[in-house]
Amino acid sequence: MTDSDGDRGTRDRVSIPEEIELPRLLDFYELQTADQTKIHEFYDNLRDGRLTTTECRDCEAIHYPPRIVCPECTGDNLEYVDLPHEGELFTFSEVRGGLPMGLSEHDVPFVVGVVDLGPVKLSARIDDASYADLEIGDSVELKIVEIDGPTDQERVFYRFTPQDTNNGEHE
Repeated sequence: MTDSDGDRGTRDRVSIPEEIELPRLLDFYELQTADQTKIHEFYDNLRDGRLTTTECRDCEAIHYPPRIVCPECTGDNLEYVDLPHEGELFTFSEVRGGLPMGLSEHDVPFVVGVVDLGPVKLSARIDDASYADLEIGDSVELKIVEIDGPTDQERVFYRFTPQDTNNGEHE
């Protein structure tokens, strides 16, 4: 479609779609099959309800996230080992705004934290709690979530939720 602009000639008219599909680049969860990642076994285990990471068979170092090469001895003799599904909140913070484009479906505020599982500490979203509900040292437990879109692949990731050890009240 073109419009006349008097003395300046004609211009093409473009329209903006009502919905914009986000590019794959803005998807923060990696593809999880053997074709896309060498740590696909981590996601297979998670899909089966197991939180795992890799342990080096040569130097016995355990690292999170899972590795394909040991950062301690540079060996590649690694195996997947189970991690506990319960841990302790080591530190936490609240995300109040400034979500990256494409994450608008997530309500703010939400809590993120570092969970101490014993052999490793890992960062995760803490669901089902507000910042004011939590204290360092609180017990948390694994929650596995399914990831929707923008691919047709079934994907999963982990989060944690507070354990109800004091009926929701701190001592």
